[in-house]
Amino acid sequence: MRNLNFKDIQAFVFRLWQREVSDEIISEKETELFDQWKINVEKDLESNHILESKARVLLVLESYLTQTTYINHPNGFRKYFYQIAAVILLLFSVGGIFSYNTFFKPDVYVTEKGNQKIYLKDGSVVTLFPGAELTVEKSFPADTRVVALKGDAIFSVAKSKKHPFIVRADGFSTKVLGTVFKITQSGNDKAVDLYEGKVAVSYVGAPVTFLKPNQKWTNFGVSRTAAVISFTVAHTSTKKLPSLLSLSFNDVMLKEVAEVLQKNYSISIIYPKELAEKKITADFTGGNTDENIGALAFILDLEVQKEKQTYIFKK
Repeated sequence: MRNLNFKDIQAFVFRLWQREVSDEIISEKETELFDQWKINVEKDLESNHILESKARVLLVLESYLTQTTYINHPNGFRKYFYQIAAVILLLFSVGGIFSYNTFFKPDVYVTEKGNQKIYLKDGSVVTLFPGAELTVEKSFPADTRVVALKGDAIFSVAKSKKHPFIVRADGFSTKVLGTVFKITQSGNDKAVDLYEGKVAVSYVGAPVTFLKPNQKWTNFGVSRTAAVISFTVAHTSTKKLPSLLSLSFNDVMLKEVAEVLQKNYSISIIYPKELAEKKITADFTGGNTDENIGALAFILDLEVQKEKQTYIFKK
């Protein structure tokens, strides 16, 4: 069955209504089309959404149901009552489905192959990468512009000082007023790269992080971990070199902390095996490698010995 737009559906429903209340016979073809349409639009709906839409329909019709104009005229009232009943039946069967699809069901954009640009109503542009999914509520844009993202995407957000733009991703969110940034999600690895403007990244178990242009927020694939990396252009080339500005752990096992430190500082860390699952809370901000490793040893109440690029923790 071909897709129907708003005017097609409106005309179809009220044509059936007119026939119902005037006792005209509904043709077999109309009945067939009506049944096909119901099956087609109901298959993707949940029962609670249909009930919600029906409740809204009843609320609108309440004023008509409480009218007493025809009480002194039983025959007239009976006919009026049957007309209302016919409207309710029709709206229950198609009105709930139609109103949900038209006014409540979110718009979902899924990219399977290649990049896809999505133009939002506020002027923002989202570039979805293959496999990404963007969900936009029908209420968008509201006082707070909120969208949900699965996968990777670049956001070019229309500027608005009064209406923050929030991207809810898997376990973290990014809040902006107007900027260009990229969100990357690969398994447990989460990252936000900022190209211009400012953003605030919120992540469970970690403090809110504010990024500046050419900075990146990441969790290194470890829960309750947050880091900020700055990228600067080397004088001898156009390649951007990364430097770790901040790194924090909140109740993270030592073996995971050590793995992150080793990878980012290009060092080796040897520690007692029985401490591998000991939970660590630490904020390594502003210090160099020696200072941060020393701070970790202090938290563990251990001595640390350095041999070239290897740090050995001892009791």
